[in-house]
Formats: sequence, C-alpha cells, structure tokens
Amino acid sequence: MRLHDAVAIVTGASGAIGSATARALAAVGARIVLAAPGGERAALDELADAIAREGGSALAVVADVTDRAAIDALVRAALARYGSVDALVNVAGIGSHPSLCDDRDADLERVVNVNLLGSARAIHAVLPIMKAQRRGAIVNIGSLAGEAGIMGIYSASKFGVRGLSDTVRREVRSFGVGVTLIEPGFVRSPMNAAMGDRLPSPDIVARAVVRAIQRPRRRIIVPWGYHVPIALIKLLPGIVDRVFGDARIQARLNRDARAATGGERA
Repeated sequence: MRLHDAVAIVTGASGAIGSATARALAAVGARIVLAAPGGERAALDELADAIAREGGSALAVVADVTDRAAIDALVRAALARYGSVDALVNVAGIGSHPSLCDDRDADLERVVNVNLLGSARAIHAVLPIMKAQRRGAIVNIGSLAGEAGIMGIYSASKFGVRGLSDTVRREVRSFGVGVTLIEPGFVRSPMNAAMGDRLPSPDIVARAVVRAIQRPRRRIIVPWGYHVPIALIKLLPGIVDRVFGDARIQARLNRDARAATGGERA
C-alpha cells in the first residue's frame, strides 16, 4: 500500500508506541485518525497539533476501545473527514501483574476488554469498509508475552491477539486486506518504567508498523534479537516451564509490580 494520502486509524494514540506510530505514519504522508479515551484528550490534541505543525494531517477523536458505540463513532468520524479507512493500527493496551492472583476480577476483565476485545471490535468495525474497497491493512500490536506465558492475564490477552490476527488474516486474504501482528519486546514506555531508559525507543515499533502497512506480512518481532528466545520457547517448552516455574524467578518477576501497588494482593 502507498501510504501517501492513505487514511490510518491509530488506537491508543496517546501512549508511547501509539504517538510514535502516528508521527511515523504522518511523516510518510498518511492522514491519521488519533484515538484514545476521554482522559487522554489533551494528549491527543497536542499530538494532532504537532503533526499539523510538521505538515501532516491528523484528526483527534475520543474513543474508548471497550465501548463499541465509541468505536463506531470513531470510524464514522474518519469517513466523514477523509472519506475512507485504509489502515487500522491497534495499539491500545494495558498491562497486568505477572501473578494472576495479584489482579482483582475487575482487572482481569479490563485487560481482556482493552487488549483483545478492543482490537476485535475495531477490526469488526473497519472490515466492511476494507472489504468493499478491496484493499486495506490491519496491524495488531501484540507482545512477546503472547508467545511466552509469563505475564498473567496480559499474556493471555496477547495470546488471544495472536489468534485473532491469524483468523482475520485468513478471512480477508481474498479481499486484498493484509493483517500483520507486531510483537515487541521491552521498549521504553510507562508500562516498562521500572526497567529504566536503556530499552529501545518506541520508534522501533513505529517503523515496523509503517513497513507492515506498506508490505503486510504475518508477523514482525522487534527488536530482531528476540527471534532467538522465541525459537527456543517453541522448541523447548519444558525448559521454559522449569525456568519460569522456579519460585525465585517468580519472586523476581513479581517484585517490582508488587512494589508499585504497595504490596501483595493475594
């Protein structure tokens, strides 16, 4: 797909990866529809203004991906402003505790609603348009946690995003619509704040999104070096069970998360 003048919806646009993605797409000439919940309105407007100052075009729309009516309104706004929807980038996502027991029931539901159902709802809303156009690109931001089950309900939701990407890719292949799953490792973002500033920039994900829209492929892992541990996880799942089933490893995984919430919940 040629991105110049293409219309791309980016959910979770106020976050680190979402804002980097919006800027990267605008830099190659795409027209961007920025979406995030109401509490992020100021950040959305600031991003839209920044893109406009750099010569791009962006529309900021308040939309919570857990609300189907809001997603439908988001798509209508994109059509009203730009006349089409050529790409959808599902960035919106939230994390969880590594230990399932440390999350409340409401936390479990929220993670699945945002990470998995939010992506599914947005895809469901744009697919009729893309099928009618017989073109389009959908990019889902998954996670390496969707390959290795070590992050509680967050991993479960990202496993779901992986399955969602596969099934939709096969459903729409004959319509000229590409579906790509991008699985980042750790990148600099508020979700990984405890890991410091030495992590790769979210721009590494944004560049992968641009490539995925221009030339869809099944899966992109970033940074590239994570291909090796993912291959080992698939080849030697028993060893992964043994390593991450060790009480000391579990304690280290949960230490920072529990400290951030003031201690253990269960």
